[in-house]
Amino acid sequence: MRARGPVEGDSSGRLQRAARLLLARPLLVAGLTPDDEFRLVRTYAAELREWFDRETGWRLVADAQTIRLMKLTADPQDQTHPARDPKARTPFSRQRYVLTCLALAALERADGQITLGRLAEDVVLAAADPALAATGFTFALDRRERRADMVAVVRLLLHWGVLRRVAGHEDAYLGTSGDVLYDVDRRVIAGLLASSRGPSMIGDVAPDGRLAALTVEVVPDVEDARNRALRHRLTRLLLEQPVVYYDELTEPELAYLTSQRYAILNRITQLTGLVGEVRAEGVAMVDPADELTDVRMPAEGMQSHLTLLLAERIAAASTSGAGAGGAGGLRVSELHRHTRELARAHRSYWRKHATDPGAEVELVATALDALRALKLVTVEPAEDPLVVARPAIARYALAEPTIRETRPAAPRR
Repeated sequence: MRARGPVEGDSSGRLQRAARLLLARPLLVAGLTPDDEFRLVRTYAAELREWFDRETGWRLVADAQTIRLMKLTADPQDQTHPARDPKARTPFSRQRYVLTCLALAALERADGQITLGRLAEDVVLAAADPALAATGFTFALDRRERRADMVAVVRLLLHWGVLRRVAGHEDAYLGTSGDVLYDVDRRVIAGLLASSRGPSMIGDVAPDGRLAALTVEVVPDVEDARNRALRHRLTRLLLEQPVVYYDELTEPELAYLTSQRYAILNRITQLTGLVGEVRAEGVAMVDPADELTDVRMPAEGMQSHLTLLLAERIAAASTSGAGAGGAGGLRVSELHRHTRELARAHRSYWRKHATDPGAEVELVATALDALRALKLVTVEPAEDPLVVARPAIARYALAEPTIRETRPAAPRR
């Protein structure tokens, strides 16, 4: 049963719809976003700006062409929701992230139009910078795989609205048979970086700590400021994370959530329509409309079916201690074996390659990526990694059937 929310036609329903659009896509660009959706968010920009500033500390910047919600990440170390190639849906590697930054730096200095070939040359020149080369990063266009990396970056920039295709297509460049011409939108580039500090203010910070340094927020040592910072962090977590487990919170965060849980959840529900599900282990904001998620489970397709079946296996093992890892979890090798068995059992309607030798390795890796993104499991690194169930996975366990004794019906008179 879906939670009953405000009617779409009334003002509260329209504000809720605007908030959901903005949470689903924090960067809206006129011409790329449907006109009615862009106008709706602009109409309620003032109310949304006030709510996000008060409850999350996120800034909302809106003008006639772009609307940008500056969402500061609640966990800079979270790697479970990577950028993806909009066409192939493959996750970005570290190299593609670096190329994205180099491309944006080149575009910020470029003319109003640029070709893909020229952009790629500028990126190659930037990659040769001694400071960057000293980190071990190199990039050249001597192989198709490298051109494919560049094309994936350009597709992401097209998706964001940084570039607008004027002529040509990326496939021609990839095959070295042509080039592509783009318009460059610097207004979008200027609003991409969401940070609490400018990069030039970071100073000498180790590479692994720079992302955290970009988003660190200084909190004055007064009670009101500390409480506001706690409210911001907890609301961000509830809006961004599939589940907020109590054992992941600090003592001050847990104490604040315990005392203010009803008020925080109620404010989120009123704005977004998300419904709080409170359990002994944590809190999840559930979307009755199943819109505000980038990882759906269950979903259509063989990979999703396998992910659901592996979730059931992991959930069952966590309660029975029947896995190779004991009550602590299942080894990845055991999931490989189980996947081979499932592929044989479902070969009549799964993809044919699922039964190929070694296919289970990629299938299990993709399934575990989804389960980690949903915070249903953790994977402890080892020669044979250990997959440990998190409490929320219990909803995917199959319960034993209950047979109730029935009495024979009394004869009619």
